[in-house]
Amino acid sequence: MATFGIEEEFVFLDPRTLRPVDVADEAFAHLAAEPAWRAVAKREFLAAQVEHASAVFDTTGQATAALMGFRRELEAEARRFGVVVASVGTPPDALPFPTITDTPRYRRIVDDMQGVIADHQIQGLHVHVGVTDRDLAVRALNATRHWLPLLASLTGNSPIWRGHDTGYESWRNVGIRRWTTTGTPPEFIDAVDYDRRLERLIGVGGTEDRAVVMWTARLSSHVPTVEVRVADAQLEVGESVLVAALCRALVESITDPVGGPGAASAVLPDESAAAGPELLSAALLHAAHRGLSSTVFDPVLAELRPAAEVVEHALELLAPALERSGDAEFVRLGLGRLLDHGTGAARQRAAFAASGMAGLRELYQATFTAEG
Repeated sequence: MATFGIEEEFVFLDPRTLRPVDVADEAFAHLAAEPAWRAVAKREFLAAQVEHASAVFDTTGQATAALMGFRRELEAEARRFGVVVASVGTPPDALPFPTITDTPRYRRIVDDMQGVIADHQIQGLHVHVGVTDRDLAVRALNATRHWLPLLASLTGNSPIWRGHDTGYESWRNVGIRRWTTTGTPPEFIDAVDYDRRLERLIGVGGTEDRAVVMWTARLSSHVPTVEVRVADAQLEVGESVLVAALCRALVESITDPVGGPGAASAVLPDESAAAGPELLSAALLHAAHRGLSSTVFDPVLAELRPAAEVVEHALELLAPALERSGDAEFVRLGLGRLLDHGTGAARQRAAFAASGMAGLRELYQATFTAEG
């Protein structure tokens, strides 16, 4: 099975207002001094953020243990500073303009993007699936495009913004559309085509480098992986690992399908029904708005269907890869919990409606180190 890695972005919040608090530099320095976290703790764009860029995993069990260990360490850091640490797509309340981590690259990005940065107070979950052959990776990226709306429907976790319920499951996926290259990536012929077209983007519209190409899926600029970036940061460890298992199964269904190369077509729409870029873009916004609460875009039928029906269909399509990895039961149970109890956004919205910021704080503290 393909290896995978997980990047999670976390935000430190004031315990009363739930606004970002700029303590990440101190937290990072403490984490980087510990041998266990030195290689995986990363500074992020905002001075209130820390990232966990995980080791490479073979199994979801390894991922669960590693992500849980890092979150426990972050929780201890938050207690040291008297703040709350949360894994959410957006903070419930935001600074008028965030403090940026002071590096030359980040300063150039702020100079380029200016007012866009005011609302760029977001945390994501990025899944890397190892594919060493870059032409094969492009084929997997092309296939992943059709599944991004479904993955977005499963992972919305940013309904509250500047103290108000936005009515969206993923306000992060709405706000990020302001950047030059966002949303669903185009389709590419091969790796040469991918590299040529990315190179032409550099320097245009604030595209500082390849890392600022903000598509919801891309080839990583620094490791040989397909990187799926559509998900908000997730409340619980189990939800993060669930997303990783789904992404690995999807990529494996293209790069090493059970039953041989012909079996890869099972996870792809029929050519005559395949969604064009305009439909995929609309479906991604539909997912950011509705999540699992109504209809969901089916990646193979390329149409909106009831959420439970689409989830069941996806399980059937990915079953061969999930069975081979040993993740079938884990994924089935995880998707069942999402359908029964709602996405992170649904749970945040309920907590906010019941008890405002205090309800959200209690939810964050109760779920941060829960396995799910």
